[in-house]
Amino acid sequence: MAVRVYLRPDEVAPSGAVETIRMLRWCKSLVGEFLLGKFLVGKILIAAALVTAAVPASAQDAALPPTTRFSAIRVDVRPLLATGLNGYAEGVRAELQAALAKTFADRVGGPGPVLVVRVTGLSINPYAGSETRGGGGGRGSGGNATNTDYLEGEALVVDRTGTVLLRHPQLSATNASSGGAWYDPASEGRRVAYIAGHYAAWLKRGLGLE
Repeated sequence: MAVRVYLRPDEVAPSGAVETIRMLRWCKSLVGEFLLGKFLVGKILIAAALVTAAVPASAQDAALPPTTRFSAIRVDVRPLLATGLNGYAEGVRAELQAALAKTFADRVGGPGPVLVVRVTGLSINPYAGSETRGGGGGRGSGGNATNTDYLEGEALVVDRTGTVLLRHPQLSATNASSGGAWYDPASEGRRVAYIAGHYAAWLKRGLGLE
């Protein structure tokens, strides 16, 4: 049987209908309080999650125990993929994955945390074989910035629960001549492999695991 909730001014509601209306209003009040409670609880949980997510940032200054071993090593190139590099980004991933596997070979195995290396930037600059000498304007000793390759990223040490135990940002800079003659079609690939090895070696040292 349908219940009429709203009455016209000239209508008189039966006593049973009045009780029904009161009951509906009471139920609506309870529902409103329940939804408000869920909303507040949800807000509290979201705020707590945001606080929890912000905590790992302080792990940037943390240090790993010298006996640390990783259960796996992964390379994340999604920042590069987001720029549309696609196949090239996958090539960078393969080179860095191989370099990390070689460098950390004695540090992988067992139930330890996962080492995730996120590549946030890569610059393979044009190279024509010329360099400034005697402390020019480039980075490094006597280097020319236009002849320098850069690989930027961040290493995350993540435990089984997904908690970031340590964050280690790093920038590697190598000479563009590392790939050999600039006109060699294979030069660029060798430069990527070289800077990946450089990044892996310095990362192991930066994490205090040498």
